[in-house]
Formats: sequence, C-alpha cells, structure tokens
Amino acid sequence: MLFNSIEYFVFLALVMVLYIAFKPRLRWILLLVASYAFYANWSISYCFLLLGTTVVTYLSALLISKTHGDIRRKKLYLAFCILANVGVLFLFKYFNFFNQSLGTLFQWLDIPYQVPDFKLLLPIGISYYIFQAISYIVDVYRGKMEPEKHFGIFALYLVFFPKLVAGPIERGHKLIPQFYEAKFSIAKAVSGFKLIGWGLFKKVVIADHLAIVVNTVYDNPQSFGSIPLLTATVFYAFQIYCDFSAYTDMAMGSARVMGFELTQNFQRPYYAKSIKEFWSRWHITLSSWLRDYVYIPLGGNRVRISRYYINILLTFLVSGLWHGANWTFVLWGGLHGTYQVVSHVTRNFRQKFTSFIGLSKFPRVHKLFKVAITFSLVCFAWIFFRANSINDGIYIATHLFSGISGFANPSYVISQLLTLGLNKIEYMVVFFSLLILEIVHLYQRNEEWKNRFANWPLPLRWAFYYLIIFMIIILGVYDSETQFIYVQF
Repeated sequence: MLFNSIEYFVFLALVMVLYIAFKPRLRWILLLVASYAFYANWSISYCFLLLGTTVVTYLSALLISKTHGDIRRKKLYLAFCILANVGVLFLFKYFNFFNQSLGTLFQWLDIPYQVPDFKLLLPIGISYYIFQAISYIVDVYRGKMEPEKHFGIFALYLVFFPKLVAGPIERGHKLIPQFYEAKFSIAKAVSGFKLIGWGLFKKVVIADHLAIVVNTVYDNPQSFGSIPLLTATVFYAFQIYCDFSAYTDMAMGSARVMGFELTQNFQRPYYAKSIKEFWSRWHITLSSWLRDYVYIPLGGNRVRISRYYINILLTFLVSGLWHGANWTFVLWGGLHGTYQVVSHVTRNFRQKFTSFIGLSKFPRVHKLFKVAITFSLVCFAWIFFRANSINDGIYIATHLFSGISGFANPSYVISQLLTLGLNKIEYMVVFFSLLILEIVHLYQRNEEWKNRFANWPLPLRWAFYYLIIFMIIILGVYDSETQFIYVQF
C-alpha cells in the first residue's frame, strides 16, 4: 500500500533534510532513489515495469535525434515507442474491459467466445507516467525539445514522487530543466508546506466528509428518493473537486518544498461559464495533453464542420476511457463531448435569445445564469462518472426530481439528510468548510485579491492558519480505507 498521511509527511521531511544536505549536483540521485522507494512501498515488482517504460522511451528519443532527416526512421522509432507504451497501458488497464465487452457482444450474437481475463493488478499511476512518456517522445519527434541525454534525469522526470501517482501530467521541456536549475529556499519551503496544509484540509475535512454521504447513496441508489439523490450528486461534485485538487495542492507543495514548480491543475472550475471553459479550468494538464496529442493530430477545428464535431467527440471519449475501463466513464466523456457540440451548434441561437429576452443587458445576472447552467450540466455528467453501473446512473438521472415537492418541507429535508451517514454537527462542519473554500476561491481570483490576503494583519492571518490546522486535526476524517479518487486512474 502507499504511505498514509503521517507516513508521507515523515517521508517528505526525511527527503527534504537529505536534499538540503546533498551537494546540488548529486540531488537527482537522492530524488530518484526516493521516488522509486515511494513507488516500491506500493509494489516492488511494478517498479520494473516503470523502469522498462523509462528505458524504451529514453532510447527511442535518442534514436529519433540521430536520424538526421530520415523521416521514415523517425516515424518508425516514434511508432515503436508509442505502441510499446500504449500496449503496456492496454494490457494492464483495458484488456479485460475490451475482452469482457467482446464476450458480451459475441454472446448476444450467439458466437462462442472463451478468451480468459488477465489477473493483473492495475499499477498505480500508470496512466500518468505513460502519458508523460508519450508527450516527451512526441515533443522530441516534433523538434520541440532536445532529448535528455542524462538517463538518471530522464528517469526522474517520469518517476518524480510528488506527481507520480495522480499527476499533474508534466511536460519534459518544463520539468526536466528544473532538475538542473531548481534551488532550495526557505520562502519556497514555507509556501510549499502551506499548500500541503490547504490540500490536506480539502481532503480530510471536506472531501472525506462528503464521501460518506455520496457512498451511502451511490452504493445503493434504488433505496433513495430525490432529496438524497440530488444531495449526493451535488456533494460528489464538490467531493471530487476537493479530493483531486487536494492531491494536486499536496503534490505541488511537496515539490515546492524542494524548489520545484509543478503545473497548476485547477483554476476554480465550477465558476466556468461554459463546458469549454470548464475544461480549461479542470484537470488542466490532462485537457492540454488531449488537445496537443489527440485533438490537434485529428485535425482540430481546421477541418469541415462535421469532422470538427467528430474530433471533439473522439477526444472526450478518449478522456472518458483514460479515467477508467468502464462504460460509465465512456458515457461521461461522451456527455461532455456532446455538450460541446450542442453548444457550438446552438451558439447563434442562444446569443439571439438572450438578446431578445433582455438578459444580455444585465451582464452579472447573465454570467451567474451561465455559471449555474454549466455547473448543473457538469453535475449531471458526474452521475455516470460516479455510478457503479450504467443502470445505476440511469436510475439516479431519472429519479433526481421524482419527489422534488419534499424540498418545500424543511423538517422532511433534514430528516432525509440525517439518514445519509452524517449527523447535524458533521453537516455544519461540511457547510462551514465549503464556506471557507469559497472565501479562499474569492481571494484566488486575481493577484489583487491575493495581495489583499498577504496584507492582512499578522494576527488575523495566523488565526486563519490555526483555524485550518485545528479543523484538520480535530474535524478531519481519518479512515485507513480512504484514498485519493484519482489514484485509481
């Protein structure tokens, strides 16, 4: 198993102390050993799989750089590297999914099909380091960066422990130079620990409380009516955001403690005014990866309109499949692709309609309306992302408003909520924590607001820090079974 929270902090503190003590030119050795030790804590045997991916990608990049204009050989090396990496990903993550789907199809066609599944444990973080390997080899092929000749530095790029198991998905041209240039500083270390603390708050105080309600309802949705279904669906939207962005904050903070800067993965996504804008704010490193290595190679928007729509749908289907080998994820990706296509098709009509009803004369109201619609569409898609099966997702989607009149009776709403695993005090903790989250989001809007917080009186700032620490220690949910949602992808 991976480290729990306390073990991880002890591990990080040890690495940081040794990192400071090591000579700068040798620090990559410490980080490489620490990263492999971090992964080996989960599975020693799969360290060899990670090493194999590293060797194949490293050698392929060097071979591409030595072709000197031989396009055919360059494409051959590129294809070999991509197929090797995708093949490993397919074997461990998707073989059983496609095998079972084919089995179901052949059974429906009354054709014998007896190919057994592979009994393989899914390697943690495989989707992340495979995507990093692919982006690296493609960038070398395109001439966007020179191949890294130092094998140890390249290996560290793939295995760097803060981002290894759940991202961000880093690009070689951004992260690799930092292993040569980054320097430890007290200011960065302090900033990094603050970010880790904020991530821990979002995880154990907000996300893990919300998870209790979400798991109660989504693990047996047929037992609940519209109030629990709606509550759990909205709660899941905040749970998955707080859970995933918490991991990103802790990864960025851990890297920053040692002087490295990872890529920001979230920019207040639920304030987006459209689905397209949502994807520019949510899981930013995956969105940009899919844009650069799937959507643009398919032709992007430089094709006829029908092909443009197909490119969008294919890109989001890949996004869904990347998240997991299950038709629920494929449907979730398809919904987001469909949202974008419908948005493009109806753009002129929507502009004319808002102008006709006069909504465009009230820009703030119009903005709030667009944010609410976007959030509602995202929540609806999350149903299928979280549901255990397509049938469960359909049941939840079709029963969200089956008893909506119950919302008019506050005592009935409260009685329903108290059957979902949290008591009144815990609900108060959740709502107060979400209020803190949104206040912080307000201060994250731009540099001006960030500076306002920096200019708070020192006692007021420290009161806020102590409040967060108190809530983490006293009000956090600490369950040995709890893990970050995106670790499974």
